[in-house]
Amino acid sequence: MASSSSLLPSVARGILSSCRPALRPGSMAPFLSGFQQVRPASQARGKKDSTAKKGKKGPREFKQGNLKDLEQFALCDAMRYLRAFEVGREPTVSKYEVHIRMKTRRDGPVIRNMLRFPHSVQTESRICVVCPPGTRIEKEARAAGAVLVGEQEVFDAVKAGKIEFDRCICHPDSLDALNKAGLGRVLGPRGLMPSLKTGTVVEDVASRVEMLRGGTIYRERDAVIRVPIGQLAFSPEQLRDNLRATIDQIKKDAAGLNDRITKEVYEVVLSSTNGPGFSLNGEFKSDNSPDIAVLQGV
Repeated sequence: MASSSSLLPSVARGILSSCRPALRPGSMAPFLSGFQQVRPASQARGKKDSTAKKGKKGPREFKQGNLKDLEQFALCDAMRYLRAFEVGREPTVSKYEVHIRMKTRRDGPVIRNMLRFPHSVQTESRICVVCPPGTRIEKEARAAGAVLVGEQEVFDAVKAGKIEFDRCICHPDSLDALNKAGLGRVLGPRGLMPSLKTGTVVEDVASRVEMLRGGTIYRERDAVIRVPIGQLAFSPEQLRDNLRATIDQIKKDAAGLNDRITKEVYEVVLSSTNGPGFSLNGEFKSDNSPDIAVLQGV
C-alpha cells in the first residue's frame, strides 16, 4: 500500500518537506529547559554535552525549604502542642526530640560527636564491647555496665540478628578477630561497626563505656542531626538549656571542620516521640504562650 504522503500532489509534498526541519526535537529544547528530559541510554551516551554532565551530578547542596514560607513557633508554644499530642501515652517513654537541619554540601564531611546535657535525658544506652574473653578488660567492661561483652559471644549474637545494643566498641587486641568475623555488612549500615576513624577502638574500654552511657551520641544523616533532648516532664527552662547546649556543640563541630567546608545550622525543629515537628523561631515564649507551670510534669 502506498504511503499517505505519496498520494498527495507534488506541490503539497514539497511544502511538507520544507516544514520538517522546523519540527526536529532540538528546536523544542528552550521550551522544555525547565523539565527533566528522559532520553534513551544510547542517545545519552553518544551526545557529550556539558549540560548533561551537570544534570547527572545533581545539586551540590541539600535542598532546604524556605523558612519564610513556614509557620514558626516559640519554644513554649511548641511544647504546648506536643504535650497535647502525647496525652494518654506513657510519660516515661515519650521524649522531646530536636531535628537540626544543616545547610551543607552533599559531598562534604558529616558531623558526629557526643555531648552531655545540663539536664540528663536518662536515655540508657546499651553498650556492646568486643574484647578478649576471660581477661581483666572483660571484667571491667561488665562492671562499667556493658550489656554484651566478649568475642565469639558477640559475633554469634550479631549473625543471629540479635543486635540488642545501641553502641559497640572494640579493644585493639580483638580488632583482627572482629574484622575476620565479617560483621561489617551487618553493623556498618547501622553505624555500629567499631573503627579507629570513629574513635570506637579504644584501650580504656571501661571509661569509654561509662562515658557512652552518660552522654548522647549524635550523627548527621542527609543534612539532619536528630537528638533526644528531654523527658516529657521537663520544664521549659530545662528543655531550653538542653537545646542551647545541643546547638552550641553542633556549631563548634561545624567550625572545627575543614576551612574550605561551609556547614551551618539552617533550621531547628522540635518534635516528640509521637508528635509532629514544629519549626522554632528562636524565641522562648510568645504573647500567647500558656503559663510555664502547666508545661511541666506529667
